[in-house]
Amino acid sequence: MVEVLYSLVDVNRRFDRLALDSLYINNLNMTDTMTINSFIEQPCSIDAEVISKISEKILPRIHSQVHKLTIEEFSIKPILLAVNYPQLYSLSLINFQEEMLYQHLTDDVILRDLLTKQITHLNIDIKKTIGQRTKIVSKIFALILSLCKKLTVFNFCHMFPTRKCILPICYLPSTNCMSLTLVKLTITVSSLLDCLYLFDGCLDSLSTLIINVSYIFGPKIPKYSKKKFLKLRCFSLSSPKLTVDYDDLIVPLLCQMVNLEELKLYLLVQRFDSTYIDGIQLYDQFLVYMTQLKKFTFNIKTNVSNNFLRVKLPSNEDIQHSFIGRGYQQVTSYIHYDSIENKGKCLIYSVPYEFDYFFNLDNSFQGRIFYKVRYLTMDDTIPFEHKLFNIISEDFPFLEFLRISNNYSPKVKEHSLTLITYPYLTLLDLQNAHDDYAELFLLRKNAYLPLSDDFERSHIGLTQYGCCCCSLRQIKDDCVKNNKK
Repeated sequence: MVEVLYSLVDVNRRFDRLALDSLYINNLNMTDTMTINSFIEQPCSIDAEVISKISEKILPRIHSQVHKLTIEEFSIKPILLAVNYPQLYSLSLINFQEEMLYQHLTDDVILRDLLTKQITHLNIDIKKTIGQRTKIVSKIFALILSLCKKLTVFNFCHMFPTRKCILPICYLPSTNCMSLTLVKLTITVSSLLDCLYLFDGCLDSLSTLIINVSYIFGPKIPKYSKKKFLKLRCFSLSSPKLTVDYDDLIVPLLCQMVNLEELKLYLLVQRFDSTYIDGIQLYDQFLVYMTQLKKFTFNIKTNVSNNFLRVKLPSNEDIQHSFIGRGYQQVTSYIHYDSIENKGKCLIYSVPYEFDYFFNLDNSFQGRIFYKVRYLTMDDTIPFEHKLFNIISEDFPFLEFLRISNNYSPKVKEHSLTLITYPYLTLLDLQNAHDDYAELFLLRKNAYLPLSDDFERSHIGLTQYGCCCCSLRQIKDDCVKNNKK
């Protein structure tokens, strides 16, 4: 959008009508999300001269028509100082260092006035990769809740798959961390106990909670607790890590949400001397109490290790049968069983698949088309072969982010006649992968990847996040040689 405004406005009247159309500028995005999604820290994604021209010559002509505004750290001052925005209700602050964002929230009079008097929808993005957390992040969250008197919808650091900054609930102040207007919150926290804190009187008006939990662990929640979250209507819980506390934490928590109308679960569960999670368990353990439930979307993978008890694990047909007659929509399932080790894996998910991510795909994957998935992680102790990557390229046709964790080299090193194709891939993370996977993806004879500047930046990022620099340089040299042939 920025390039359109900069390039077309003031060229002629026809271009002005096109570029300044109210439907087009209603949602004004002054960022480059491709740069933001990169692992590499960028000081700015748009040239200062471009921002200067837009601020001085274009914003005065359109400011009264802007309802939604997305800005970055380096451009917030010129854009907010240029004009006022009387119709603005939605603000997205993207690509901020935490210290700078906190400084703006405390010192920027214009920003504070907007947040206090106008903003009802707020999106925050902080330049932190997954897993990092500090006290400043907690201060930012608390300050926003105290400033925004009209805030109803709040996405806090849950906007990009490569950056989900964790809110450390333990650092939140005991006072001034509440909102009487907030109805929808999207957030990432460290543990499920942090989730319980949000229900403990500080967000009484909350009806929708979308929460990503890094680790699900903690003291048991009483199964028959009298405490109920009566105002909550929509709840989404996802976690990228295995948990052993599904029965002791997740099930009791869900039993307290008796008025839910929509439930979304993405869980990776580890069980010992037990069986798979199936349709009967889901219904009997918590769904039976949710009498208002209209939609249940889920992806639940159960890993079972039966070392001390000889438990007969159900077949895929048994799993499918467990969902019949209990009001479920269409469900897909597949099972991988190791009879020697008495171990099994069972994946169940609702169809159509509505998540834009798929975590911990392994060699037991049996294939199916996932049109919505943009972010995929792969993890296994068995090598990934060329054939699996080819299946993934077909089954995840719009994949943009791929993260591979596998320290074992592929066994089949011969060149395959089938070319792996990922036409939309913009980020490839191999920091926890064997060097041979870099060769598999970066050599033209093995794979086709988009040869844009943005993808090149992602490659450079790999050298900074774990892959051997000289190894990647050699791979790039090989790519050049192959291109010349």
